[in-house]
Amino acid sequence: MTERTMTLAAVEQISIRALVAAGTREENAAAVARSTMLAERDGIRSHGLLYVPIYAEHVRCGKVDGMAHPVVSQPRAGAVVVDAATGFAHPAIDAGWDRFVTAARENGVAAMTVFNSYNCGVLGHHAERIAEAGLLGLCTTHAPASIAPPGGRRPVIGTNPFALGVPGADGSAVLVLDQSASVVAKSEILLRSRGGLPIEPGWAIDADGAPTLDAAAALKGSMLPAGGHKGFGVGLLVEILASCLSGAALSKDASPFSGTAGGPPRTGQCFIAFDPSAFSGVFPQQVASLVDAIAAQEGTRLPGARRQAARLRTEREGVRVDPALMERIEALCA
Repeated sequence: MTERTMTLAAVEQISIRALVAAGTREENAAAVARSTMLAERDGIRSHGLLYVPIYAEHVRCGKVDGMAHPVVSQPRAGAVVVDAATGFAHPAIDAGWDRFVTAARENGVAAMTVFNSYNCGVLGHHAERIAEAGLLGLCTTHAPASIAPPGGRRPVIGTNPFALGVPGADGSAVLVLDQSASVVAKSEILLRSRGGLPIEPGWAIDADGAPTLDAAAALKGSMLPAGGHKGFGVGLLVEILASCLSGAALSKDASPFSGTAGGPPRTGQCFIAFDPSAFSGVFPQQVASLVDAIAAQEGTRLPGARRQAARLRTEREGVRVDPALMERIEALCA
């Protein structure tokens, strides 16, 4: 069976249909479907259509409440708090977004935390969205535990990514940095496990603390932090912001994002936005000078450049989809 090609609009629509059929409110489904489409657009297939059957399964088993109504509050001028009500993260983030952006513009800086939440997709897309509003964005999200502290074997924190979105003078994001605390995203190990493929050296250890190339053994053990103890430190920083500050469950107490066991994961996110004009009149020039100093060197590329290239290719050629995956999603719609 050969790959099928779909338009981005078709990806979004079939995602909505599958999620609604599983028991998701249309407004919630639309927010998740948009995230799915953006992931496919940027070539991040691990967070694209591949996740739709998982989302649907989690709605049906009760790990995610597809009918949830997020609750937004603003206890301080620069603090927006969203209770995702064990629903999807995307509609919860959307629910608080306007207040969050307005607060950042009025105060110079603002933060939005989300709790009782779930996987928020590609974190860099949220940082890019902040940058497109003309703000400097720092986004964090934690995940169920998969990284043990250096010297240990039992996972305590998740892959815990952070993302930075830097606004340009033309209303776009001039730079988007998105990276996890682990050497590689856990979704990459999941993909290899499902395909029966080995993982790369230095990605993970097994349950006994020994290095492994077996994806299934890695999933039972611990992923390795990027840069050893320094990567674990980055993961701790994210854990403090996205879990402790938001009031979400700690990574070590959260149920897995994969499988049906454990009920809602109740994880969290923390987004911080700065209005550069509140702090300095030279921010755009400084950023431009920094970007030029990186881009001018042969063999270098700016963070996010690979995604931009994939975005242009997808918009030109469409989204290539595995036919077996499409059959699964179409069956969900039926």
